[in-house]
Amino acid sequence: EWLPSLALHYLLYDAFGWDKPQFAHLPLILKPIGKGKLSKRDGDKGGFPVFPLSWKDSIGYREAGYFPEAVNNFLAMLGWNPGDEKELFSLDELCEVFSLEKVNKSGARFDPEKTKWFNQQWLQRTNDDELLNPFKEVLISKQVPPSLTETQYLLRIIRMIKERANFVFDFWDLSHYFFFPPKEYNTKAAKKHWKENTPQIINNLATLIENIEDFSSPILEETVKTWIAENELSFGKVMPPFRLAIVGDLKGPHLFDIIEAIGKKETLTRLSAAIRAL
Repeated sequence: EWLPSLALHYLLYDAFGWDKPQFAHLPLILKPIGKGKLSKRDGDKGGFPVFPLSWKDSIGYREAGYFPEAVNNFLAMLGWNPGDEKELFSLDELCEVFSLEKVNKSGARFDPEKTKWFNQQWLQRTNDDELLNPFKEVLISKQVPPSLTETQYLLRIIRMIKERANFVFDFWDLSHYFFFPPKEYNTKAAKKHWKENTPQIINNLATLIENIEDFSSPILEETVKTWIAENELSFGKVMPPFRLAIVGDLKGPHLFDIIEAIGKKETLTRLSAAIRAL
């Protein structure tokens, strides 16, 4: 006869016919700051998930954009380590190396920033082709025209921005200027780099770019740098306002890679728009 207080999972094991099941106590997952075990309240307060899936008013790891591999990985590293410096493990690798002997007896402090690091690492490991559909979903939500979601164009962008992202939803902030021209320009950057003679410099730069036949990044870079030197200009007078006109800010991957991607017509349009706006 079973006692009412007997653990439910033990009863389930018996029901499945698993003889003499063995149990092990794993260390508690502790709060990121302070004392005590991790709770839903800690996640709500700190702005990070504590559930695998969204539940009631709390977002889950899946909905927050975490890869399943990253969640498996960081959970395994809470209270356990392989005995060396390796931190990235697939589920199969974990099955091979895990042992209870290496589980710590004390609690493991939860680190929300470390979980992001694990996701970033797994994002880098993910094939670019596998990121296409999630990226397209982001672009659809931002009402990007279908003509700008062609596969090869998106793969080119992913290769340029991937290493800067922790999550796929970061892709939009890192790439919006590939799809839409700047609606505004970074005020601080404009004040610092857009001087009285900048419109004339950018106008002359536009004329130069208009006459470049081979619109590839290496040729663009070589031609513009030669033009800067021949006109005894400094890179500081040209490149920051050039990037500001194309991106709207002083951020992003290699500028000549960006303008090769958006093309000559769009590049010239943005240069003209910046002159009018700034």
